[in-house]
Amino acid sequence: MNDRDLMENILLLEKGVCDLYMHGAIESSSSDVHQTFSQSLNTALNIQDQIYNCMQAKGWYQTQQVDQSKINSLKMKFSSNPNQQ
Repeated sequence: MNDRDLMENILLLEKGVCDLYMHGAIESSSSDVHQTFSQSLNTALNIQDQIYNCMQAKGWYQTQQVDQSKINSLKMKFSSNPNQQ
C-alpha cells in the first residue's frame, strides 16, 4: 500500500465518521447530546478538509472545472421550480 492509497483510505474513513456524527446529531434525544455530536461533526469535517487539501496538494485528488454555461443551466433549472428535482 502506497501513501496515496493510505490517504484515500483515511479520507474514506473520515467521511464515514462525519456521516455517523451527522446522524447522531439528527437523532439525538437531548440538547447536550445534540451539541456533543455537532461539535464532533465540526471537528471531523475540519479533519476531512485537511486530508483533502493534503491530497489535492500532492495531485492525488483532482477536481474538474465545470463550464459556466452548465452551472447557469442548472441554476435556471432549479430556481424556476424549487419542487422539481
